[in-house]
Amino acid sequence: MSNDFTFTIKSLCFDENYHPSENTRITTNFANLARGESRQENLRNTLRMIDNRFNALAHWDNPKGDRYAVELEIISVEMNIDAGSNGAPLPLIEILKTHIIDQKTNERIEGIVGNNFSSYVRDYDFSVLLLGHNKNQPEFSTPPDFGDLHGKLFKCFLNSSTYKENFSKPPVICLSVSSSKTYHRTENQHPVLGVEYLQDEYSLTDEYFGKMGLKVRYFMPANSTAPLAFYFSGDLLGDYTNLELISTISTMDTFQKIYRPEIYNTNSVAGKFYQPSLNNQDYSVTRIVYDREERSRLAIEQGKFVEEHFIKPYQAVLEQWSASYAA
Repeated sequence: MSNDFTFTIKSLCFDENYHPSENTRITTNFANLARGESRQENLRNTLRMIDNRFNALAHWDNPKGDRYAVELEIISVEMNIDAGSNGAPLPLIEILKTHIIDQKTNERIEGIVGNNFSSYVRDYDFSVLLLGHNKNQPEFSTPPDFGDLHGKLFKCFLNSSTYKENFSKPPVICLSVSSSKTYHRTENQHPVLGVEYLQDEYSLTDEYFGKMGLKVRYFMPANSTAPLAFYFSGDLLGDYTNLELISTISTMDTFQKIYRPEIYNTNSVAGKFYQPSLNNQDYSVTRIVYDREERSRLAIEQGKFVEEHFIKPYQAVLEQWSASYAA
């Protein structure tokens, strides 16, 4: 395994005073919320929704539904290609870390790292490489080795001393289910994650996260309208406490209600067989302003930025490292 790649972690509190840093991925969900005239109201309402969702799920010994609050930390991971050089570090990924405040005991409880997942290289893979590969193609396909480099970079970060010094457990990433797949409800029910759903085949995103060493399970928590996709490396049900899992559900269920209201803020609940649709019109909108078109456009721009500043200049180094890398 190559030791040339080293990682640096920077963190920033995500609260109503949050301003995206200049080098953040501007397509990141939380950065999108923090711009424009409504920025502070957006942030305040989002954080209130997260706290309310948390207390609704953590209802035991919580008669007034106000025992807990969630604090969010934006974790930015930068990578140095050559540890001995003075070259500028490359922004790699951004994730969220949750912290739980028990206002009854005044205890601050560590939550889960992961949750939201933003990646420059993923922007390149999906918005530049995949689009270019399928241009003028009669049938959709993926390029050879699609996602291999990104998967190895992610594993390299998880195996690094930097990760282990900063985080006590593996990450859990929570995303929307795929609108191209059908999910069916099972009899398996978890007290916090809710009802488990299965699907017949993995989506492209599922396969991509598989190359990152992450498995996927789909659960629909109480009072959600659709299952969420949980990506993890160990035992999702055994490795994390109920409060840790609730911190992820409350955070990401809130974000999905804002970003994917057609799926996660609908007026009807997913049935026994369920195919999500972004064309669904029977949904409610939150009071939080979000520009989805801008986000799609910026993903392409940032994918091209990665190609220009990372993929092309370091192509030989990356290919050599990827060929020799063993997790």
